[in-house]
This record gives sequence, structure tokens and C-alpha cells, in this order.
Amino acid sequence: MTKRVELVFDFVSPNAYLIWWPLRELVRRSGAELVVIPVFLGGMHKVTGNAPPMIRDADVKGKVEYSMLEMRRFIAKHNLTKYKLHPQFPFNSITLQRMLFAADQDGRGVQFVEAMLPAIWEEGVDVTNPEVLGAAVQAAGFGAKDLFARSQTDEVKQGLIANTDSVVERGAFGIPTMFVGPRGAGQMFFGKERLDQIEEELTKTD
Repeated sequence: MTKRVELVFDFVSPNAYLIWWPLRELVRRSGAELVVIPVFLGGMHKVTGNAPPMIRDADVKGKVEYSMLEMRRFIAKHNLTKYKLHPQFPFNSITLQRMLFAADQDGRGVQFVEAMLPAIWEEGVDVTNPEVLGAAVQAAGFGAKDLFARSQTDEVKQGLIANTDSVVERGAFGIPTMFVGPRGAGQMFFGKERLDQIEEELTKTD
């Protein structure tokens, strides 16, 4: 049976960028399959009562500062030096996520993520501007007009909602969440600091 890592994903999360590259390497090294589950993080937060850490922990003395320290350590450890906080963070990712869902329907979800992450989190592309976003998607080798048109359909809109509800039902409350194991039934891991645990879980199936 193929080893599988399902990554709950929304482009708006800085941690989605930070986890991506080391997780891709871990999956390659482990001979596993990486599956992207497009969701809408804002919807996930609404359903679970969660909030972005900078908002949720704002009144906890020292916690936000320590979280930023851990982020800098993670960036240094994995040599993610191209990372830049997006100038419009937190941006509205709903259209982008629907486009990802459509790309994933075509079996190109992983490729779409891989192509768009640098544009967003290294180059700071304005994802809220349809023309700029479309140009970035087209430059990444995808049909921007097709994906945008499909992002406006009920099928894609409802599919993204269903994905979001499904991962919440499985226990997810934020990003990055990963499920390791059979589709729909894997062990859940939360946080970019869980890479070692994920690798240990993958070795159990060897």
C-alpha cells in the first residue's frame, strides 16, 4: 500500500509555505505520496472557534514573540531564506483556493501549490487583483481563464466547503494539519514542528 501524507492547505497561511518544502523532501525521501486538500482557512476558523495566532495570543505576554522566534529558527534550519511576509497578509484567499480546488480536480493540485507558493510568499504577488493573479497563474503553466471560470461554479464552491467541513470533522482546526495513512483515516499531526513525528509514522508502514 502506498504511504500517504494528506496536507490540509490554504495559501493564506505562512506556515503552509514554510512546511511545504521540507515536507516535500520528507515525502520524497520516504517514498510516500503527497495529497493536497484545499480548504478555506477562514471557514475552518469560523467552524472551530479558532483564530490566527497573532490575534488569539495577542494578550498572552511573550507568546507571540516566542512564536516569531520559533519561526525564525525553522526558516534558518530549513534554509527558507526566500520567504517574505506577504504585504497584504492576511489576504482573502477564497478565489485562489477555489482555483486550487479546480486544479486538484485535474490531478494537478500539488503542481499548482508548488508553482504558486513562490509567487505569493517570495515575490508578494497581489492575489486580490484578478488580473495580477491570472497572470501569475498563467505564467505558472496553468490555464488562468479556465481555472477562474471554474472557481465561480457551484460545483467548485461547494466542493471547497465540503473539504473544509470534512477536515474539521476529522479533527483539524488550523494549518498546517497533516494526516498520515490511508485516505480519510490517517493519524493527524498539527504544526510544522511535527516533521520528525510524521517521518516516524511513515516508517511504521515500511
